[in-house]
Amino acid sequence: MQYHWNWSILLSPVSTGEPTTYLGWLLSGLATTLIVSLAAWVIALIVGTAFGVLRSTDDKRLAALGTAYVALFRNVPLIVQFFIWYLVIPELLPAAAGNAFKALSPSVQFFSSSIVCLGLFTGARVCEQVRSGIAALPRGQRAAAFALGLTQPQTYRYVLLPVAFRTILPPLTSEFVSVFKNSAVASTIGLLDLSAQARQLVDYTAQTYESFIAVTVAYFAINIVVLQLMRRVESRTRLVGFIGGK
Repeated sequence: MQYHWNWSILLSPVSTGEPTTYLGWLLSGLATTLIVSLAAWVIALIVGTAFGVLRSTDDKRLAALGTAYVALFRNVPLIVQFFIWYLVIPELLPAAAGNAFKALSPSVQFFSSSIVCLGLFTGARVCEQVRSGIAALPRGQRAAAFALGLTQPQTYRYVLLPVAFRTILPPLTSEFVSVFKNSAVASTIGLLDLSAQARQLVDYTAQTYESFIAVTVAYFAINIVVLQLMRRVESRTRLVGFIGGK
């Protein structure tokens, strides 16, 4: 097979007439990927922590609520969830809310649907990490907190969660990395993220290898930065006598 390599195509002006280059397309997609992934991760941490706490309580109703959330979002394929949030949920909302969503620009619709979908999907996985982290703690910590007069919310806030998060940092790091990779699925509903921009570059230039090699390097760089950042956080927060502690 003969293939004409042409890395200079990345610096060429796009053929659509926009005031940018093909590299500019990729950088725009990279920015979109970062924004969507980081926003989704914030949602995942908040929602996942809340439901993880619910799953670890002695209240069976609250625990069942957390279990239902995990079962729903972990057993439906991510690509299906993206289409549900973008196409189905607006139709199920009250008419005013649904029409307001549809009146938004397409880019805002893609952004909001992608962030919420990816955040809740990842939150179900974070929920399991938080639940397992709390379950791994000695039960004496909870009992000691109650003996000191702390309420249940105070026990979770000041005693259980600070230690649990330190013990689950390694699996949380894996989930953090997965958010960036899973964000590529959002291109199926029209979001012009990094992977979508790469496909668009191929459509206009037919330089397949250059496009996807550049995207591969970009994803690899993102993951390396995240891993190094989380490794530093882990080294500063590890506890002696627990998983990962010295």
